[in-house]
Amino acid sequence: MSQKQRIDQQPAFVLHTYPWRETSLIVEIFSRDHGRVALVAKGARRPMSALRGVIMAFQPLLMDWSGGGEVKTLVRAEWRGGQPLLTGRALMCGYYLNELLVRLTAREDAHPALFEAYADALSQLGRGDVAPILRRFELTLLRELGYGVGLDIEGDSNRAVDPAQQYVYIIEKGPVRLASDDEGLPGVSGQTLLDMAHGDFSRTETLFQSKALLRLLINHYLGGQPLQSRRVLKELQEL
Repeated sequence: MSQKQRIDQQPAFVLHTYPWRETSLIVEIFSRDHGRVALVAKGARRPMSALRGVIMAFQPLLMDWSGGGEVKTLVRAEWRGGQPLLTGRALMCGYYLNELLVRLTAREDAHPALFEAYADALSQLGRGDVAPILRRFELTLLRELGYGVGLDIEGDSNRAVDPAQQYVYIIEKGPVRLASDDEGLPGVSGQTLLDMAHGDFSRTETLFQSKALLRLLINHYLGGQPLQSRRVLKELQEL
Protein backbone atom coordinates (compact mmCIF):
# COMPACT_ATOMS: atom_id res chain seq x y z
CA MET A 1 0.00 0.00 0.00
CA SER A 2 1.55 3.30 -1.02
CA GLN A 3 1.95 6.21 1.36
CA LYS A 4 -0.77 8.22 -0.41
CA GLN A 5 -3.31 5.43 -0.75
CA ARG A 6 -6.54 5.86 1.14
CA ILE A 7 -9.21 3.27 1.88
CA ASP A 8 -12.76 4.56 2.22
CA GLN A 9 -15.99 3.03 3.56
CA GLN A 10 -14.47 -0.35 4.32
CA PRO A 11 -16.67 -2.76 6.33
CA ALA A 12 -14.73 -3.74 9.44
CA PHE A 13 -14.85 -4.87 13.06
CA VAL A 14 -12.60 -3.85 15.93
CA LEU A 15 -10.64 -6.81 17.31
CA HIS A 16 -8.46 -5.14 19.93
CA THR A 17 -7.37 -1.70 21.12
CA TYR A 18 -4.61 -0.44 23.36
CA PRO A 19 -3.46 3.03 24.44
CA TRP A 20 -0.86 4.88 22.37
CA ARG A 21 0.79 8.03 23.66
CA GLU A 22 -1.37 10.27 25.84
CA THR A 23 -4.63 10.56 23.91
CA SER A 24 -4.59 8.01 21.09
CA LEU A 25 -5.28 4.33 20.48
CA ILE A 26 -3.81 1.58 18.36
CA VAL A 27 -6.77 -0.28 16.88
CA GLU A 28 -6.53 -3.76 15.40
CA ILE A 29 -9.38 -4.26 12.95
CA PHE A 30 -10.61 -7.10 10.74
CA SER A 31 -11.79 -5.69 7.43
CA ARG A 32 -13.63 -7.35 4.57
CA ASP A 33 -11.22 -6.54 1.73
CA HIS A 34 -7.93 -5.89 3.52
CA GLY A 35 -7.91 -8.42 6.33
CA ARG A 36 -6.41 -7.53 9.66
CA VAL A 37 -5.05 -3.97 9.78
CA ALA A 38 -3.44 -1.91 12.54
CA LEU A 39 -4.60 1.71 12.75
CA VAL A 40 -3.68 4.63 14.95
CA ALA A 41 -6.77 6.52 16.10
CA LYS A 42 -5.34 9.92 16.95
CA GLY A 43 -7.00 11.66 19.87
CA ALA A 44 -9.54 8.85 20.30
CA ARG A 45 -9.14 8.86 24.08
CA ARG A 46 -10.07 12.52 24.40
CA PRO A 47 -13.51 13.00 26.03
CA MET A 48 -14.93 14.91 23.05
CA SER A 49 -13.43 12.74 20.30
CA ALA A 50 -15.88 11.70 17.58
CA LEU A 51 -14.17 8.29 17.56
CA ARG A 52 -14.52 7.62 21.27
CA GLY A 53 -18.04 6.18 21.16
CA VAL A 54 -17.65 4.41 17.83
CA ILE A 55 -14.54 2.27 18.25
CA MET A 56 -16.23 -0.69 19.93
CA ALA A 57 -15.65 -4.41 19.52
CA PHE A 58 -18.34 -6.61 17.92
CA GLN A 59 -20.07 -3.71 16.19
CA PRO A 60 -20.18 -3.43 12.37
CA LEU A 61 -18.34 -0.31 11.24
CA LEU A 62 -17.42 1.51 8.05
CA MET A 63 -13.86 2.78 8.33
CA ASP A 64 -11.60 5.10 6.34
CA TRP A 65 -7.82 5.04 6.70
CA SER A 66 -4.68 6.14 4.92
CA GLY A 67 -0.95 5.55 4.99
CA GLY A 68 1.61 3.05 3.79
CA GLY A 69 3.42 1.86 6.88
CA GLU A 70 2.72 -1.10 9.12
CA VAL A 71 0.33 1.07 11.15
CA LYS A 72 -2.08 3.19 9.11
CA THR A 73 -3.94 6.29 10.25
CA LEU A 74 -7.63 6.00 11.00
CA VAL A 75 -9.45 8.88 9.32
CA ARG A 76 -13.08 8.10 10.06
CA ALA A 77 -15.29 5.42 11.61
CA GLU A 78 -19.05 5.09 11.25
CA TRP A 79 -21.36 2.70 13.06
CA ARG A 80 -23.43 0.62 10.64
CA GLY A 81 -25.91 -0.67 13.26
CA GLY A 82 -27.89 -3.87 13.34
CA GLN A 83 -25.81 -5.76 15.90
CA PRO A 84 -27.09 -6.01 19.50
CA LEU A 85 -24.49 -5.58 22.21
CA LEU A 86 -23.06 -8.88 23.40
CA THR A 87 -23.29 -9.67 27.11
CA GLY A 88 -22.33 -12.46 29.50
CA ARG A 89 -21.10 -15.68 27.95
CA ALA A 90 -21.84 -14.46 24.43
CA LEU A 91 -19.46 -11.56 25.08
CA MET A 92 -16.70 -13.91 26.23
CA CYS A 93 -17.24 -16.05 23.14
CA GLY A 94 -16.83 -12.92 21.04
CA TYR A 95 -13.48 -12.24 22.71
CA TYR A 96 -12.48 -15.82 21.88
CA LEU A 97 -13.25 -15.28 18.18
CA ASN A 98 -11.29 -12.03 18.23
CA GLU A 99 -8.28 -13.67 19.85
CA LEU A 100 -8.28 -16.41 17.22
CA LEU A 101 -8.27 -13.82 14.43
CA VAL A 102 -5.48 -11.79 16.03
CA ARG A 103 -3.34 -14.84 16.68
CA LEU A 104 -3.89 -16.82 13.47
CA THR A 105 -4.40 -14.31 10.65
CA ALA A 106 -1.60 -12.38 8.97
CA ARG A 107 -1.71 -8.61 8.66
CA GLU A 108 -3.29 -7.29 5.45
CA ASP A 109 -4.22 -10.76 4.21
CA ALA A 110 -7.79 -10.50 2.89
CA HIS A 111 -10.31 -13.24 3.70
CA PRO A 112 -13.77 -12.00 2.64
CA ALA A 113 -15.44 -15.36 3.32
CA LEU A 114 -13.93 -15.46 6.82
CA PHE A 115 -15.11 -11.89 7.39
CA GLU A 116 -18.67 -12.95 6.53
CA ALA A 117 -18.39 -16.03 8.78
CA TYR A 118 -17.22 -13.80 11.65
CA ALA A 119 -20.10 -11.35 11.11
CA ASP A 120 -22.57 -14.24 11.01
CA ALA A 121 -21.15 -15.73 14.22
CA LEU A 122 -21.46 -12.42 16.05
CA SER A 123 -25.07 -12.02 14.92
CA GLN A 124 -25.93 -15.49 16.25
CA LEU A 125 -24.18 -15.29 19.62
CA GLY A 126 -26.66 -14.65 22.40
CA ARG A 127 -29.54 -16.23 20.49
CA GLY A 128 -29.08 -19.77 21.76
CA ASP A 129 -26.46 -22.47 22.24
CA VAL A 130 -23.07 -20.91 21.48
CA ALA A 131 -21.20 -24.21 20.99
CA PRO A 132 -22.34 -24.93 17.40
CA ILE A 133 -21.63 -21.30 16.47
CA LEU A 134 -18.06 -21.57 17.76
CA ARG A 135 -17.46 -24.91 16.06
CA ARG A 136 -18.64 -23.62 12.67
CA PHE A 137 -16.45 -20.54 12.95
CA GLU A 138 -13.38 -22.53 14.04
CA LEU A 139 -13.78 -24.86 11.09
CA THR A 140 -14.27 -21.99 8.64
CA LEU A 141 -11.23 -20.21 10.10
CA LEU A 142 -8.95 -23.21 9.59
CA ARG A 143 -10.21 -23.81 6.07
CA GLU A 144 -9.98 -20.17 4.99
CA LEU A 145 -6.43 -19.90 6.31
CA GLY A 146 -5.44 -22.81 4.08
CA TYR A 147 -4.87 -25.50 6.69
CA GLY A 148 -6.74 -28.07 4.61
CA VAL A 149 -8.88 -29.72 7.25
CA GLY A 150 -9.99 -32.86 5.44
CA LEU A 151 -12.99 -34.56 7.02
CA ASP A 152 -14.80 -36.77 4.51
CA ILE A 153 -11.83 -38.61 2.90
CA GLU A 154 -9.55 -41.05 4.74
CA GLY A 155 -6.07 -39.62 4.93
CA ASP A 156 -4.21 -42.86 4.19
CA SER A 157 -6.47 -44.51 1.59
CA ASN A 158 -8.38 -41.70 -0.17
CA ARG A 159 -11.57 -43.66 0.48
CA ALA A 160 -14.72 -41.91 1.65
CA VAL A 161 -15.05 -41.78 5.42
CA ASP A 162 -17.33 -44.54 6.69
CA PRO A 163 -19.93 -43.22 9.17
CA ALA A 164 -19.84 -46.56 11.02
CA GLN A 165 -16.06 -46.55 11.55
CA GLN A 166 -13.95 -45.03 14.32
CA TYR A 167 -11.04 -42.77 13.38
CA VAL A 168 -8.13 -40.82 14.77
CA TYR A 169 -7.22 -37.51 13.16
CA ILE A 170 -3.58 -37.13 12.13
CA ILE A 171 -2.61 -33.48 11.65
CA GLU A 172 -1.43 -32.71 8.10
CA LYS A 173 -2.82 -36.08 6.99
CA GLY A 174 -6.45 -36.36 8.01
CA PRO A 175 -8.65 -39.10 9.46
CA VAL A 176 -7.29 -42.66 9.56
CA ARG A 177 -9.10 -45.71 10.87
CA LEU A 178 -8.58 -46.40 14.57
CA ALA A 179 -6.10 -49.22 15.14
CA SER A 180 -5.40 -51.27 18.25
CA ASP A 181 -2.15 -49.40 18.91
CA ASP A 182 -3.85 -45.97 18.75
CA GLU A 183 -4.95 -46.11 22.37
CA GLY A 184 -4.57 -42.78 24.07
CA LEU A 185 -5.27 -40.77 20.92
CA PRO A 186 -8.61 -38.92 20.81
CA GLY A 187 -11.05 -40.91 18.69
CA VAL A 188 -13.74 -39.52 16.45
CA SER A 189 -16.55 -41.36 14.70
CA GLY A 190 -16.97 -41.33 10.97
CA GLN A 191 -20.44 -39.89 11.44
CA THR A 192 -19.00 -36.96 13.39
CA LEU A 193 -16.48 -36.27 10.62
CA LEU A 194 -19.23 -36.29 8.00
CA ASP A 195 -21.46 -34.09 10.16
CA MET A 196 -18.62 -31.59 10.52
CA ALA A 197 -17.99 -31.62 6.78
CA HIS A 198 -21.62 -30.58 6.28
CA GLY A 199 -21.67 -28.06 9.15
CA ASP A 200 -24.22 -30.12 11.07
CA PHE A 201 -23.64 -30.03 14.83
CA SER A 202 -27.09 -31.17 15.90
CA ARG A 203 -25.94 -34.53 17.30
CA THR A 204 -24.62 -34.46 20.87
CA GLU A 205 -21.75 -36.80 19.97
CA THR A 206 -20.77 -34.61 17.02
CA LEU A 207 -20.74 -31.50 19.21
CA PHE A 208 -18.62 -33.22 21.87
CA GLN A 209 -16.12 -34.85 19.51
CA SER A 210 -15.79 -31.85 17.20
CA LYS A 211 -14.86 -29.64 20.15
CA ALA A 212 -11.97 -31.96 21.04
CA LEU A 213 -10.82 -32.29 17.43
CA LEU A 214 -10.93 -28.58 16.63
CA ARG A 215 -9.17 -27.74 19.87
CA LEU A 216 -6.39 -30.18 18.90
CA LEU A 217 -6.02 -28.54 15.48
CA ILE A 218 -6.14 -24.96 16.75
CA ASN A 219 -3.61 -25.70 19.49
CA HIS A 220 -1.29 -27.13 16.85
CA TYR A 221 -1.48 -24.05 14.62
CA LEU A 222 -1.08 -21.76 17.63
CA GLY A 223 2.20 -23.53 18.35
CA GLY A 224 0.93 -24.60 21.76
CA GLN A 225 0.56 -21.02 22.99
CA PRO A 226 -2.47 -20.71 25.32
CA LEU A 227 -5.45 -18.49 24.63
CA GLN A 228 -6.49 -16.19 27.45
CA SER A 229 -10.12 -16.16 26.32
CA ARG A 230 -10.26 -19.96 26.20
CA ARG A 231 -9.14 -20.14 29.83
CA VAL A 232 -12.00 -17.88 30.86
CA LEU A 233 -14.48 -19.68 28.63
CA LYS A 234 -13.41 -23.02 30.04
CA GLU A 235 -14.31 -21.73 33.45
CA LEU A 236 -17.71 -20.84 32.03
CA GLN A 237 -18.01 -24.41 30.63
CA GLU A 238 -18.38 -23.16 27.07
CA LEU A 239 -15.04 -24.42 25.74
